[in-house]
Amino acid sequence: MTHKKQHSLLNRADEACDVIQKHIKNDETIRIISHNDADGISAAAVLANALKEENTQFHTTIIPRLRPDIIDELKTERYELFIFLDMGSAYLKELDSFKSDVIIADHHQISDYNPGKHLTHVNPHLFGIDGSKDLCGAGSSYLSIRNMGKEHLAYFALIGAFGDMQGQNGFTGINKFILDDGLNAGNVEIHEGLKLVSKSSEPLFKSLAYTFSPALPGLTGDFEESMGFLEKMGLSYGIKFTDLEGEERDILKDELIKINPNIFGDIYSVPKENKFLTDLEEYSYILDACGKNKKFGLGLSISLGEREKALNVALDLQRKYRDQLVKGLEWIKKEGAVNLDYIQYLYSEDKVLKSVMGTIASIGISTSILDVNKPVIGISRLVNDIKISGRTTRELVDKGVNLGKAFDDASKNFSGQGGGHDIAAGAMVPYESMDNFLNIVNDIIEHQLNN
Repeated sequence: MTHKKQHSLLNRADEACDVIQKHIKNDETIRIISHNDADGISAAAVLANALKEENTQFHTTIIPRLRPDIIDELKTERYELFIFLDMGSAYLKELDSFKSDVIIADHHQISDYNPGKHLTHVNPHLFGIDGSKDLCGAGSSYLSIRNMGKEHLAYFALIGAFGDMQGQNGFTGINKFILDDGLNAGNVEIHEGLKLVSKSSEPLFKSLAYTFSPALPGLTGDFEESMGFLEKMGLSYGIKFTDLEGEERDILKDELIKINPNIFGDIYSVPKENKFLTDLEEYSYILDACGKNKKFGLGLSISLGEREKALNVALDLQRKYRDQLVKGLEWIKKEGAVNLDYIQYLYSEDKVLKSVMGTIASIGISTSILDVNKPVIGISRLVNDIKISGRTTRELVDKGVNLGKAFDDASKNFSGQGGGHDIAAGAMVPYESMDNFLNIVNDIIEHQLNN
């Protein structure tokens, strides 16, 4: 990334910071609207923590997606400043009609519209920076308060990046710049280790089965295989990773590296944190579980410092959620995906499977249970509509696939809505249009690959 692009983005974020500081000086309550996934909750956490430190009141709402009716409702509220996090770039025109000041700190693909002076738009795509790998929503949020001397909050932007699958192979672009802020602030550390989840909260065989990224083909999502794997090495599968002797850890490391070399690498942590939250990637999974279970307030309150009871509830939600993912992966192994020429899709009306469809689609590709040469689309039915989550690989993106664009174009045929990133995207269309939608996406992907 050129220094110039980064400089332009930081200048825009500083403009947003000036607007926020103006409203802090005026002692006003600031209105925050953010997305309900790990990135969105982290984005709200960055801003909420910054405002809390400045003794400024704020009112936060966390939602699954921005819709025209929500925008109309917000417009009637009496606040001098509205801040939209991890969303809003697709609704520039509508948000520009607010009488108050508006800040959008987002990283999704943008609509062609030039807003007026009272709307400050912070988005990497405006400056030719890739929002699917170099900056997340929490990153845009962080950059918008960074100038208030908030480098110690940089780690929340990294949690958001993990939530958005951006930190798994190290941080690049502006994410790297944010990481350096965290290192300089002295509360983020990097060390090498095994990237297993729940090292201090789950028995070892569950840690292996629950490790979805980097995936461990053959072990991820499979309790029995994980037990057998550990028994073969003479390791007790019932103890926690943190209770293993040094020598046992080395044996485990050597065997796991044979399955996936990426399982050993840089781990990013905030050592002063609670032991369940020191690992930033782990923190993002806990926020993700809160989001997936519609306990957005719980995720945000943990990010604002609530511990004991709140954290226990969150860890319990996370365990239930991971068990649902394991069930989902078993289902994929049994049923497989439905194949079209250029895409594959998963569909179920089962309540549990519906709730994890997008995630199991993603893990299905990363564990190679599904065909890695075709984008996968997970579909869940919500009465009259279907909710669609698409995932593909970086290799296919490099060959021309852009799921966000494909979903946006296809959904317009059915007065639905769609969009996102080149590598991961979502859409909502009427249930009766499902087959037509899939056929159109199939055609668009064919066109993207051949042109």
